[in-house]
Amino acid sequence: MRKTPFIESRLAATLTVPPRRDAAPLAQKVDALELRLVGWWVRHGVTLLRLALGLIFVWFGAQKFFPGLSSAEALATRTISVLTFGLVPPQVSLPVLATWECLIGLGLLTGRFMRVTLVLLFAQMAGTFLPLVFFPAETFKFVPLVPNLEGQYILKNLILIAGGLVVGATMRGARMMESAEQDAARDTLRPAASPRT
Repeated sequence: MRKTPFIESRLAATLTVPPRRDAAPLAQKVDALELRLVGWWVRHGVTLLRLALGLIFVWFGAQKFFPGLSSAEALATRTISVLTFGLVPPQVSLPVLATWECLIGLGLLTGRFMRVTLVLLFAQMAGTFLPLVFFPAETFKFVPLVPNLEGQYILKNLILIAGGLVVGATMRGARMMESAEQDAARDTLRPAASPRT
């Protein structure tokens, strides 16, 4: 992954947890634990997000290889049929969609070909919202405020899009980092080493 200093300096997220020097010993221990946890989240959070997204795409995509298994199958194939004016039948569109989703998942899991993977992800996500427009009676109890189960299944994709944006930003060089204040707080809360005798 190429890191561009300009992008990194402009997009880096800085986490600040101010130290509580006058706090009681228990509060200081809680602060120290929190700082360690936040540091771990900074170091590993985006990677775990990428892997979780990849797992979801492979899991949901693989189901579509087996007709009748995916709960989104009928809505997805009908949406593709509307988009293609009925030219692509479900027996073609379903395996294509399954392959598409699995490719996104594998790209995220491996961390390879991320530009292509993210283009596929955002294109697929745009398509997932079309049933809300094409079939509102089947995706809402009360349009547009109360989605039914199918509508909720679609709307949860907002989280996948947000996750894709975070992964995409880090791919272009942005990264989360701990602040200098946080480093100083960790040093303040770390017990001093006992002198050797």
